[in-house]
Amino acid sequence: MKISHLLAFRRAFSLICIFAFIIIVQTAAQRLRFRNSYRWGHLWHKWCQRAIGMEVQVHGAPSTDTLTLFASNHVSYLDIPALGSVLDATFIAKAEIKNWPLFGFLCKLQRTIFIERDRRKILEQREEIYGRLQEGDSLIFFPEGTSHNGTFVLPFKSSLFSAAEWEFGGKLLKIQPVSIAYSMLDGIVLGRRLRPTFAWYGDMSMAGHLWQLLGTGKLGIDIIFHEPIDIKQFGSRKLLSDYCERVVARGVSSALVRRVEIISVPIAHASAKNQRNSLNC
Repeated sequence: MKISHLLAFRRAFSLICIFAFIIIVQTAAQRLRFRNSYRWGHLWHKWCQRAIGMEVQVHGAPSTDTLTLFASNHVSYLDIPALGSVLDATFIAKAEIKNWPLFGFLCKLQRTIFIERDRRKILEQREEIYGRLQEGDSLIFFPEGTSHNGTFVLPFKSSLFSAAEWEFGGKLLKIQPVSIAYSMLDGIVLGRRLRPTFAWYGDMSMAGHLWQLLGTGKLGIDIIFHEPIDIKQFGSRKLLSDYCERVVARGVSSALVRRVEIISVPIAHASAKNQRNSLNC
């Protein structure tokens, strides 16, 4: 696939300007103790989404409950601005992201909750998540635990659904499965061969991957919000996790198939019309 280095430069420059503005404004706001300054992240994500050339199409609606845990599949770092542009919620992320140059600092500004795999820190991390929920934050997490090529969904880790067992004000936390699918490029269906252009996984270099995607066209993304649920409907974290995995996987599959159908219908009509014209001749 051909990469436009001029387009990549323009988009990279736009992102640098946005990042500089975020860092200056939000750092100042936090030092002045503006209590809800981290909620501006919803606006920052919208700006980044547009600068990168992402066109997000939302299906369904986010939960209107005060406290919701959004459980999404994970394809790329692009999931962050895509989901962050449509949800006013805080991300739960792997601890290693905290040490990434620039991106780690930006995550800290948005009060991202960083999770470590060290068993000795489980209680401390649970307390942080519980505290954020008590403060009124909804949370976004990726139960697969890692990213992949976006064609399928990896098994969900039931341990990450422990917050579903907690009650706040006598009510169980709502869980909303979310499917994210990278489906279009410049209005054309994104095939399996091109998905690694936007999916980031394995040992891919982030700098090279980012430059490549910045130099491509408009990326079409489907975000599907499924029906909110709670653990009482399932009885255990394992059953809840398995259900969310199935629903999210079906959502990803249907988004990719639906995009093919949307594109193929006009082509089919055009083909039939051409056949009629040739018969009339």
